[in-house]
Amino acid sequence: MAENKTQCTTCKDKDTGRCNPEQCPGTTVLPQNEASDIKHVIAVMSGKGGVGKSSVSALLAVALQRRGYKVGILDADITGPSIPKLFGVIDRPEQFIKYLLPARTLKGLQIMSLNLLLPQEDDPVIWRGPILSSAVKQFWTDVAWGELDYLIVDMPPGTGDVPLTVMQSLPLDAVVVVSSPQDLATMVVRKNIKMARQAGIPILGLVENMSYLACPHCGEQIRLFGPGHVEEAARKTGLPVLAVLPVDPQLAEMGDAGHIEDYEGASLQNLEPLVDAVVKSAEKKGVKGA
Repeated sequence: MAENKTQCTTCKDKDTGRCNPEQCPGTTVLPQNEASDIKHVIAVMSGKGGVGKSSVSALLAVALQRRGYKVGILDADITGPSIPKLFGVIDRPEQFIKYLLPARTLKGLQIMSLNLLLPQEDDPVIWRGPILSSAVKQFWTDVAWGELDYLIVDMPPGTGDVPLTVMQSLPLDAVVVVSSPQDLATMVVRKNIKMARQAGIPILGLVENMSYLACPHCGEQIRLFGPGHVEEAARKTGLPVLAVLPVDPQLAEMGDAGHIEDYEGASLQNLEPLVDAVVKSAEKKGVKGA
């Protein structure tokens, strides 16, 4: 079982050993519950919606599982959840003593999402910020995740209440930032990067999604949204580009059908450097290979 300590994240004494977390005025990381043993927590962020952050989260989880790791996904995008749809999961979470059990995909990935708790999947979630933040915390404290090598947190876009809650309340080991080729999206991504750095959370690197469309006849890369700006963002921020992903109609089709676990295309192949970076960061922390 993971160590069950509350950790200070913002106090000026957090690195000196003099801070008393129980009396600290700064924010604190919530401890794991007795029914969870999660070794490594990675958040996937984006500055704006529509860049494919949830698809990247799902593919990262699939790729890690295929390497033999035990993986879960916490869908923190409370008002726009899409993880259950991508995996074709519709079963409501069951009760286990005082905890909820995550839903499981056909291949064993664990998922917790508010959409699994709604009467209908298209019911809107019309909640204010504090309630949204509370729901995310409960997905950490009130869910029996069991033993996981990796928990992927699919963050909502932007730098609002819920991303801030995740950064301050969950023991994030690192974040991955997803963008699209447009300069506007890249500009907004820099806000995410500054937010993560202010919170003191390591950033593994950048992912540019929907970078190009490969011609099915000749393989030429067609830049639907113009030339990408991720390399420029990498130079300005000092972060590596870990993956450049195409627009893939097959991925969209399989995601809509709830079969993203069966996807074998270019997006998953191009994601391998990101997967390597996640595994390497875990090994530094002491998470053993599968």
